[in-house]
Amino acid sequence: MNVKGKVYLVILIFFSAFIGYRHLLPFLKSQFNNQQPQLILVLGGDIDREVAGIKIAKELNIPLVISGGSNWQFSDWLIKEGGISEDLVKRDYRAKDTLTNFTSIIDDLNEEEINHILLITSKYHIERAKVVGEIISSSRGIRLTSLSVPCKSFCSVKEKKESIQKKYIDFLRSIIWVVTGKDIKSLAPNFLKYHFES
Repeated sequence: MNVKGKVYLVILIFFSAFIGYRHLLPFLKSQFNNQQPQLILVLGGDIDREVAGIKIAKELNIPLVISGGSNWQFSDWLIKEGGISEDLVKRDYRAKDTLTNFTSIIDDLNEEEINHILLITSKYHIERAKVVGEIISSSRGIRLTSLSVPCKSFCSVKEKKESIQKKYIDFLRSIIWVVTGKDIKSLAPNFLKYHFES
C-alpha cells in the first residue's frame, strides 16, 4: 500500500471510530433506561391506531403525539369521544412516511427530555416501524418500546406482511439519516422513489 492509500486508511479508521463513539453513548443510554414511558407516539395511517393511543394515553395520563394521523376535524372528534384532555394530545403533520414519522419529531422530543417512548402502530407495520424507530430514537438516547394494534377500519388491504425490501431500504435510510442528518429518499432517482412510499 502506498503512502496515499495509508493516509486514506487512517482517515477512514478515525472517521469510523468518531462516528461509532459519537453514537455509542446515546445508544447505551437508551438500552439501559428503566423509566416508564413518558410519551405515546402513534403513527398515522389507520384510525384504530389513534383510538388505541388515545385510550392508553388517558389510562396512563401521559402525553400523546399523533404523527401523520387523521385530519384535524376527525382527530378532534376522536379526542372528545375518547374523553382525553386536549392538553395531552399533540398532532404533527410533517411526516410523509415511516422514517419521517420519527425524524420530524425526534429532536423536539429530545429537547423536551423525553427518555422513553411507547410506539403504537398496526400489526402489519410494527416490525419495520420498530427497526426505524429504534435506530432514530436510540441515536438521541431515547428508549422505544412498542405496541401493535389490529388493523380493522381502513387498511384490510394492507393487512399483510410488508416486503423484506421495504424493511431493508428503511433500515438503510435510518442509518444514513443518523450519520448524515439527510434522507437518501430526497437524493434517489425518480424510478426508485416508489420503494420509499409509506
